[in-house]
Amino acid sequence: MVDGKQDDELRREGGSCGADELIELKLKVPADLYRAYQRCSWIIINETGRGQLEIMEEMVYDFLVKKGC
Repeated sequence: MVDGKQDDELRREGGSCGADELIELKLKVPADLYRAYQRCSWIIINETGRGQLEIMEEMVYDFLVKKGC
């Protein structure tokens, strides 16, 4: 998700928000959820050999699908 400020910054820099570009998404969660996320993603990365960015994208995508977005 790109907020208006990031979108404006990309336009000024001559960029766009295409599917191949990555935009930082900041989430504020309690420390215990953060640790659980780190453990979970570490386990998935080590069990599957997939990259961290791929795992992050999959988690966000799964969340959006689950919520019907």
